[in-house]
Amino acid sequence: MGETRARGRGGRRRGLGGVTATAALLVAAVGVLAGAVTVAGDDGTGGGRSGTGAVEGSRSGPEPPGPASSARPSPGRPGAGGADRLFRYEGAQAVAWVRAHGDDPRQPLIASRIAARPAAVWFTDPRPWAISARVRAVTSRAGDRVPVLVAYAIPNRDCGGPSRGGAPHLAAYGQWIKRFAAGLGSREVVVILEPDAVALADCLSPGERSRRFAALARAGRVLKRANPAARVYHDGGHSGWHRAERQAAALRRAGAASPAGSDGVFTNVSNFHRTATEAAYARRVLAALGGPRGLGAVIDTSRNGNGAPADGQWCDPAGRSVGRPPTLRTGAARIDAYLWVKLPGESDGCRGRPGTFSPAYAYDLARG
Repeated sequence: MGETRARGRGGRRRGLGGVTATAALLVAAVGVLAGAVTVAGDDGTGGGRSGTGAVEGSRSGPEPPGPASSARPSPGRPGAGGADRLFRYEGAQAVAWVRAHGDDPRQPLIASRIAARPAAVWFTDPRPWAISARVRAVTSRAGDRVPVLVAYAIPNRDCGGPSRGGAPHLAAYGQWIKRFAAGLGSREVVVILEPDAVALADCLSPGERSRRFAALARAGRVLKRANPAARVYHDGGHSGWHRAERQAAALRRAGAASPAGSDGVFTNVSNFHRTATEAAYARRVLAALGGPRGLGAVIDTSRNGNGAPADGQWCDPAGRSVGRPPTLRTGAARIDAYLWVKLPGESDGCRGRPGTFSPAYAYDLARG
């Protein structure tokens, strides 16, 4: 089957049935900040697809404001703790909705299964002058907990799709990533580096692709130099997209095999594939990638509890469920974490404006 674009968080879905290119352009954006969830479904919890991030255009949500003081180090690999070590951002759209709607009958379920869980915080504004303070505002508040940050400002982001935008050119992106890195502090932090930037690079010319991959490799090194305790993960797509060997070849060019700028790969961002399927795919990618055995993978389990829809629907599909709760302790070989990179309830564009929080959809996901 040919590849068709279907995103939750930007990204293609392959082999899921008739998703048209036109439909793909409605893509589900991500909100900028996230809260998180837990329920029952896939592998003993619920699952689904989430989104967190603020992006100009289709992806939404305000980025964290203002500066805060820096934190002191707490080095180590994510894996020495569980969900209690992950940072829950109070500025998430779901958290704000729960606070403001105490009388809504849906509020208790959304509060306990979505807003109570830690999820990623997205940084999508490509202007370099503000990014250090915004990142620092999150990392300093995290204290001893581990924040999950999504850097999402690569030029030609989303290949001109609904989440289009990013830095105007790679030189500007280089400055942006340096300032992003300056806000990381010295404690443990997980960085999800540019979702779709590798898997969706086919829209670029060969020369543009090479330059993007070189920029991603530099970005990984900059992040790790700024904070050696940071864990940096590169775009692994997902199990329904490219073959593992093909994805690994592209990742190698983007620096994902080098410990100087990478701790491994992330998969399934804003998608619905089951955790076991993604774990098997991630291990195949890592095996093909090469590099040190210490490289691992993180999987977005935010909406994958019931797996991907059989008909290939990707835009706020019915019948989905939240997935495994976020944790840094998976018990699975080479899987460093299950994370909620996209926040459940933030619309893909069919249950509300892309990236905005839909309580109706959140409630459906929480019920499973």
